[in-house]
Amino acid sequence: MHCPPDPAHPGTLMFQRWFKSSGSAPQTTTDNGEGLTHISTDQLIGMHHDAERIQLGVSKIRSLQSGSYRSHLRGRGMEFDEVRPYQPGDDIRSIEWRVTARTGKPHTKLFCEERERSVLLCVDLRDNMMFATQGAFKSVRACVSAALLGWSAEHSGDRVGGLLFSNHQHQEFRPGNGKPALIHLLKQLAEHPAWQDGTTSSEQSANALTEALTRIRRVASSGSLIFIISDFSHLQEKNHAQIAQLSRHNELILIFIYDPIEQQLPPAGQYRIQQAGQELMLDTSSDTQRKAHQQHFEQRLQTLKRFAKRPGVHLLPMTTSDNPATILSRYFRG
Repeated sequence: MHCPPDPAHPGTLMFQRWFKSSGSAPQTTTDNGEGLTHISTDQLIGMHHDAERIQLGVSKIRSLQSGSYRSHLRGRGMEFDEVRPYQPGDDIRSIEWRVTARTGKPHTKLFCEERERSVLLCVDLRDNMMFATQGAFKSVRACVSAALLGWSAEHSGDRVGGLLFSNHQHQEFRPGNGKPALIHLLKQLAEHPAWQDGTTSSEQSANALTEALTRIRRVASSGSLIFIISDFSHLQEKNHAQIAQLSRHNELILIFIYDPIEQQLPPAGQYRIQQAGQELMLDTSSDTQRKAHQQHFEQRLQTLKRFAKRPGVHLLPMTTSDNPATILSRYFRG
């Protein structure tokens, strides 16, 4: 049996709740206790030690688009502190135009922390996230990333809230202080109905993402640090405007989770995979289909990179075989 094409993207393969058939019982946990196809509340709570390596309280995040270049995060709610000459990497939204006009040289406004910040975790649990050929499901990596970021925010004294969304459900969590608010969110992540949902249409997935971006605006207050953790499948033109609106008054970090097979199909041949208990054959021998598949992924990546060129938007790619703690601690450091 051959895998069906994705009706929303002709010529590409649709991977939903599929994984390679190994001929033996599937593994349920990795060596460090993290789930492969599901994650428990206890495992997410246990991430608080690893989160100590992630410094959301610092003011910088490494830019993935320009090597060692580091761009400033706006951080918590700020009050004006001083003006200094513009330096490469400064947020252009902080340029002090009156001083710039008077001196003929660009100057930047500096701010100091004024109050606690809201950190919002927007986690994608749509059907397309329930997939991996290497490492753990994209949904598991998303939940682990959310837990690590949530604990880092809690350690920094920030308020934590967010939004969980699947094809059928959206849950909003207003930012709250302390461990109880975070643990409640993590519990909902681990027990979300999406872990048992069946496959749905591409249209439902696209609508779910659009609705999530609309709802997160209602949860976010100005100056929030917003993480959207997703594979960003089924992006639509109208989502561009939504992301632009979110970034006007907030710092936005797009954590792009994907499986290596989405970027490049394995060598030409036939591969056994499973879908909802049924064994299927993945045929990668068609050059036309291989090129279309690769082009579709590249288009999605380039769209996200264009988003990340906007002030206040950052892109952080992560594969299903990556360790989220390693990736996040690498880019959130002093």
